[in-house]
Amino acid sequence: MDGDIDWYGPEAATFGDRVAAAREQAGMSQAVLAKRLGVRLATLRAWEDDHSEPRANRLSMLAGLLNVSMMWLINGEGEGIDDPRDAVSSDVAEILAEMRGLRADMLKKAETMGRLEKQLRAMMAGQQADG
Repeated sequence: MDGDIDWYGPEAATFGDRVAAAREQAGMSQAVLAKRLGVRLATLRAWEDDHSEPRANRLSMLAGLLNVSMMWLINGEGEGIDDPRDAVSSDVAEILAEMRGLRADMLKKAETMGRLEKQLRAMMAGQQADG
């Protein structure tokens, strides 16, 4: 595994990955963090799953509660948490890196599937209109 990769940088981690990692390092459950932020648990889960992102005021609160900078949450630069490779063996780090890669591939495939479904629906609707 390449030791020069910034574990929480934009190439290796998403906004949601950084939120989840910082929350875990802070020793908070999703429910506790959501309550402290004044948001629904589903909202926090959507942030961690990269389905949505918080507005600026919530982002500022989130950074403060997690003791990281807003820029670190957004792009992995600035004050954040330590690289997890410092705390785990290289074997575990390699497995985690492979899992992250698979997750990224799955997200791309899901986007492609959604696009194809939309195309198919449009084509089928066009055929029904003609028939």
